[in-house]
Amino acid sequence: MGEKEIRSGSSSRRHGDALPHIHKDIAYAKLANLDPQYGLYTSFVAPLVYAFMGSSRDIAIGPVAVVSLLLGTMLSDEISNYKSHEYLRLAFTATFFAGITQMALGVLRLGFLIDFLSHAAIVGFMAGAAITIALQQLKGLLGIQNFTKKTDVVSVMRSVWSTVHHGWNWETIVIGLSFLVFLLITKYIAKKNKKLFWVAAISPMISVIVSTFFVYITRADKKGVATVTHIKKGVNPSSASEIFFSGKYLGPGIRIGVVAGMVALTEAVAIGRTFAAVKDYSLDGNKEMVAMGAMNIIGSLTSCYVATGSFSRSAVNFMAGCKTAVSNIVMSIVVLLTLILITPLFKYTPNAVLASIIIAAVIGLVNIEAIILLWKIDKFDFVACMGALFGVIFKSVEIGLLIAVAISFAKILLQVTRPRTAVLGKLPGTTIYRNIQQYPKATQINGMLIIRVDSAIYFSNSNYIKERILRWLTDEEGQRKTSGLSRIEYLTVEMSPVTDIDTSGIHAFEELYKSLQKREVQLILANPGPIVMEKLHASKFTDLIGDDKIFLTVADAVSTFGPKGEGVV
Repeated sequence: MGEKEIRSGSSSRRHGDALPHIHKDIAYAKLANLDPQYGLYTSFVAPLVYAFMGSSRDIAIGPVAVVSLLLGTMLSDEISNYKSHEYLRLAFTATFFAGITQMALGVLRLGFLIDFLSHAAIVGFMAGAAITIALQQLKGLLGIQNFTKKTDVVSVMRSVWSTVHHGWNWETIVIGLSFLVFLLITKYIAKKNKKLFWVAAISPMISVIVSTFFVYITRADKKGVATVTHIKKGVNPSSASEIFFSGKYLGPGIRIGVVAGMVALTEAVAIGRTFAAVKDYSLDGNKEMVAMGAMNIIGSLTSCYVATGSFSRSAVNFMAGCKTAVSNIVMSIVVLLTLILITPLFKYTPNAVLASIIIAAVIGLVNIEAIILLWKIDKFDFVACMGALFGVIFKSVEIGLLIAVAISFAKILLQVTRPRTAVLGKLPGTTIYRNIQQYPKATQINGMLIIRVDSAIYFSNSNYIKERILRWLTDEEGQRKTSGLSRIEYLTVEMSPVTDIDTSGIHAFEELYKSLQKREVQLILANPGPIVMEKLHASKFTDLIGDDKIFLTVADAVSTFGPKGEGVV
C-alpha cells in the first residue's frame, strides 16, 4: 500500500471513528457469553488479517450482533456453564471450523451456496435476531440478576415479569433508559442530516465515558448497578492449544462452526456487494471467502471468536470517506492501544449502557419498509420472511435460520418444478405473439393453440409441463366449442425461453406427441434454442414429428398452418 493510500485511509477522523466501536466489541462479547476482552481481541486481529487479504475497500471487520448471539446460543446449548474453560475452548474450536468452512467455499468456488438464503429470508432472520438481541438486553437494562438462558420471547418475557417486584434495579433502569433515549436521538439526527453522521458515531463513546464517570463519582455500583468490573489487560494470548481436535466436543465444534461461518459469510458478502455497487467496483467473492476464512482461522489461534463484516462500522467508514482497507489497520491499532493502556478504565462502565448501545445498534436491523415491500411484491417471499422472523423470536436463532433455509429451498423447488406456461395471441397489426392475460387485445388463431413454456425442461418439471399443456388444450377446446369455433388442429409450443432440455423432458414431449395424435392434433415447435435442437436431433425426436413441424418463429408456424387473416377474439 502506497503512502497516498495510507493518507487517504487514515486521517485523524478515522482514528475517531474506530473508538466508538470498542464499546460494541465489549457488548457483543457478552452476547456470545464471553468475557469482554475477547471482543477486543477479535477487533484487533481480524481486521488486521483482512486488510491484507480482502478485496473490499469498504468492509469494516469485527464482532457483530447476529453472529455473536448465534454463537452464544449454540455454544450454551452444548455447554450450559459458559464460565467454564470448556465453553471458551469450544468457542475457539467453532471459530476455527468457521474459518475452514469459509476458506473451503472460496478455494472450491462454492460461494453460490450462500445465495440459497433468499433476500426475504435474510430480512426476516435479521429482524428476528435483532428483536431477540434487544430482548436479551433487558437483563442489563433492568438490572435483573437471575435471567433465563433461553432466547425465545416467551421465556425472556416470563423471566422479566417474574422479577418485576424484587429483581429490577431502579438506578440501573434510569441509567439505561436515559442513555438509550440519547443514543436513539443521535441516530435520528444522523438519519435526518447525513452530514451529522458523526453525532451517532461518537454517541456510544460519549455514553460510556459519561456513565462510567457518573457511576464512579456516585458509587452507584454499591447500590446494585452492575458494571463491567474487569477487562483483562494486554494483547491476545495464543489459543492454538485450546482448540478441540478430538473428543466429544469436536463434532459440536464443527457443526457450530459451519453454521456460524455460513451466516457470517452471508452478512459479509451482502455488505461487500452493497458498497461495491455504490462505489462501482467489482468484488471477488471467492477471494472474500478465502480472506474471511484465513481471518477466522488465525483468529481462533489468537483468542478470537467469529468475526465478519459489520454494516454499522462499514457505514461509518463510508460516511467518513475511507477509501481503502487501511481503515481496518487503523481500527486494529486503536484496539491494541485500548488493550494495552485503557482497559482498567472500563471497570465502572455500567452494563445498562452496554445494553442500551446494543439495542440502539440492532434496531436498524428491523427493516419494516422491506417487509411491507415483500408483502406488496411477492406473498411467498413475505411468508419466508415471517417464517424466519417468528422462528427466531419464538424458538431459537438456529430454528429461525433453519426455517429461512428451508423456505428458500422450497421456493427454488416450487419455481423449478412448477414453471409458468402461457397461452399466446397475436397483437393486432403485428406478427408478434404475446401472453393473452397480459395483453387482452391479443387474438388467438382459429384452429391453433399457441403455448409458451417459460423455463428449461428437466426431469423435475417435465411431467408437470406435459400435463399443463394438455390441460390448456382441454380448456381451450371446451371454450371454443361453446363459442361455435372450429376445433383445434395444431398445438404450437413456443420454446424461446427453454434454455435446455434433458432426456426426461424429451420423453415427456414424446408422450405429449402421442397424446395429441390420439386427439388428431399436430404438435409444432417454434424457436427451440441451439442446445435444445441438438438434443432433439440426437434423440430422433425431430424425425418423430418431422423437420417441417419446427419453425424459427411462431409467425412462421401460423403462416404455414394457420388460416390466413383469421383470429379468435
